[in-house]
Amino acid sequence: MPRQYQGSIITKSPITPAGPYQCGAASGVWTIDQMVGWRKAGLWPVAGNVAVGTFAIFALSLTTVRSTTRDKYTYSGCTVSSGASSTAGSYYGSAAGSSTIGIFALGGNSCACYTTTRNKYTFSGCVNAGATAATAASSCGSAAGNSSVGIFNLGVAQGTGLSKTRDKYTYSGCVVASGASASCAARGGAATGNSTVGIFALGVKSGNTYSTTRNKYTYSGDTNGSATASSNIGGCQSATGNSTVGIFALGYSCFGQSTTRNKYTYSGDTNASATSANFASLGGSAAGNSTIGIFALGQVSCVSSVYRCKYTYSGCVNASAAVASTASRFGAAASNGTTGVNV
Repeated sequence: MPRQYQGSIITKSPITPAGPYQCGAASGVWTIDQMVGWRKAGLWPVAGNVAVGTFAIFALSLTTVRSTTRDKYTYSGCTVSSGASSTAGSYYGSAAGSSTIGIFALGGNSCACYTTTRNKYTFSGCVNAGATAATAASSCGSAAGNSSVGIFNLGVAQGTGLSKTRDKYTYSGCVVASGASASCAARGGAATGNSTVGIFALGVKSGNTYSTTRNKYTYSGDTNGSATASSNIGGCQSATGNSTVGIFALGYSCFGQSTTRNKYTYSGDTNASATSANFASLGGSAAGNSTIGIFALGQVSCVSSVYRCKYTYSGCVNASAAVASTASRFGAAASNGTTGVNV
């Protein structure tokens, strides 16, 4: 004769909840004591608990106007849905985050070319709110971080032009302080890293000179040093990666918009060619998890595009990805699978 097991299900096999994430299930009817027991064991589905590495948030930025629109890209199934909007229209922004929040520097907003405004995007519930402001109004920056801090290269600062300044944003307490400066003032770069270092491609230096220069930012001790240069000059770049490699889309190169990507291996600080993008582009953005990086191409053939590429790190395979909800360029992106940090 069958027995009645947990969940009040008549079965020969006990029911085990599929948690702890909100997409899990606990079939049947459960007592409070049973629920508490499974929750302590980490197996009870919890509303608002989103699995690390499930999605990325893309700020679309410059569409036909400076936009507040954000897309939520879910890696499983490569689906696109709406994300919580930013507090103001923006472009030339940057973003970094942890497994729970993404910090977006808005860059040039709907009222000015430069702003100190940052937003905090809480991945659980997809909630957007204000974040502690930057130390200076700026745009055209880049950012990378680990599970506790994000390092924001300000890019172009209002009133002073190209800047070496970096802000250190501590997620706990939302505190902003000075970070180690870049080796030279620059804009339009990109950054990605692992749990110990961030690799910053500086982009365009003074005199509108596109460069191959990269810096290595070590989070422990907040030190800045040299990193292996890119294979070609670049500007209006994007980057993402996992715990072992960073993939840099060089953006603008010697020949205009480029399909060129570099693979930066953190162990040994080596740079090599990576599989090219589908289209030549610049002004893109990127985010990913431990297995894939999603690149929004940005400007293709001098106009904003909806195109995205999926870069699979294992095998360095490039393929088409689900397109954006609206054509845009000069955006920013962060993921709850902060690559190289929360793998």
